[in-house]
Amino acid sequence: MTERVLIVDFGSQVTQLIARRVRESGVYCEIHPFHKVDGAFLAAFAPKAIILSGGPASVTETDTPRAAPEIFTLGVPVLGICYGQQTMMAQMGGRVEGSDHREFGRAFVEVDGTCGLFDGVWSHGDRHQVWMSHGDRVIELAPGFRPVAVTEGAPFAAVADDEKKLYGVQFHPEVVHTPHGAALLRNFTHTIAGCRGDWTMAAFREQAIAKVRAQVGKGRVICGLSGGVDSSVAAVLLHEAIGEQLVCVFVDTGLLRLNEADEVVELFRGHYNIPLVAKDASDIFLAKLDGVTDPERKRKIIGATFIDVFDEAAKEAGGADFLAQGTLYPDVIESVSFAGGPSVTIKSHHNVGGLPERMKMALVEPLRELFKDEVRALGRELGLPERLVGRHPFPGPGLGVRIPGAVSRERADILRKADAIFIEEIRAAGLYDAIWQAFAVLLPVQTVGVMGDARTYDFACALRAVTSTDGMTADYYPFAHDFLGRVANRIINEVRGINRVTYDITSKPPGTIEWE
Repeated sequence: MTERVLIVDFGSQVTQLIARRVRESGVYCEIHPFHKVDGAFLAAFAPKAIILSGGPASVTETDTPRAAPEIFTLGVPVLGICYGQQTMMAQMGGRVEGSDHREFGRAFVEVDGTCGLFDGVWSHGDRHQVWMSHGDRVIELAPGFRPVAVTEGAPFAAVADDEKKLYGVQFHPEVVHTPHGAALLRNFTHTIAGCRGDWTMAAFREQAIAKVRAQVGKGRVICGLSGGVDSSVAAVLLHEAIGEQLVCVFVDTGLLRLNEADEVVELFRGHYNIPLVAKDASDIFLAKLDGVTDPERKRKIIGATFIDVFDEAAKEAGGADFLAQGTLYPDVIESVSFAGGPSVTIKSHHNVGGLPERMKMALVEPLRELFKDEVRALGRELGLPERLVGRHPFPGPGLGVRIPGAVSRERADILRKADAIFIEEIRAAGLYDAIWQAFAVLLPVQTVGVMGDARTYDFACALRAVTSTDGMTADYYPFAHDFLGRVANRIINEVRGINRVTYDITSKPPGTIEWE
């Protein structure tokens, strides 16, 4: 059985980064909300080690999150980060108080002790940069703990009980602004907890195939194929597991990128020889979107229409016992507020959410344990072409959310051509892999221009390119002006209907990556 590390989530915005760092070191881990982790859960999960995340609440107040007391008596190593350290101290007999000297951002720790967490990374007397984000601080240690690092605002920036293998840090080792953070986490999982670090994509591939075969048996599976990375990797993995028991359904919504439908059909029918039902439903989608301008309405229309079309296509394919989806781990992690409530919805996400109930099928989600970068690694392990595996993310509603205002076939065709030119130039410049996501947006305004001494009144186009590690935050890509000029010149000259090009330099936050 794969060794597992449990991450208890107290509502931190960066809890997923803890999981990413742990997995990058070859150790499998899962995130679970604090209010669902009790003695029975711990017994069933059998963690090799436990990490307590940060969170926005204050240990000094009543009715704020606490760790299950069994965590500290289970006999496995525990690491508390920020709020996790504070609740560990408070629950085990120490004291926490609010402080006038808050620390947010870069800070420097003075290492004034040694412990297993620091072995080979930090030495007594060192001074290192870390990332802080706290108002409260520990002022009295729980019995058995000793201080091993201090900052100006945190007298107990790191504490240790090596005998019981319990550790706490006020800073965030999971963020890149703590340069040695990944090494400290690796010390915790590998040296202190004794994890082998043998969780690889090759191992996951074998485990996933075995799970699919056990779940599906001799049943038939239908996979909704979008042509993106997630559904493509899921489809190839499923085909390897169950062969002809799989049929894929691809729906052309009329909102795909240039030549995308043809490329999907060629790859899966031609290269992989996977049974594929391809349905051109562009007329249906575009008719239902006619005149609709509200982005949430557009998303809901596209989602509901997809369900109708997919249902019909599935019946044509002979039906199935299971529905396969390319659901990823961030989609299934339960986001919590400090009180355990749901987090705010910025925008609804397009998936095939209504299909399993309507079609009376069970779900098969072979990628639900993986982050996006891990899906790409699995795709490479499965031998998918790099041009597909390394593709930028593409929203479920497609170009529908890249055409603010009303959507039409004419506008979608204009945007397709502009977007293709932008991506072509990015690839030619060798920048594609340095960018998280790049695309064009067709704006709902027309502007006056001059072409060949004649007046034009055409659409404006915005270009968007961002860098990111996980899509949670993003910065615009700093293209050289001559590159932007070249792209703008090509779009204006080659795409009839656009006479002005702009570049979006908004970061996330305050903006989102997509425009709608």
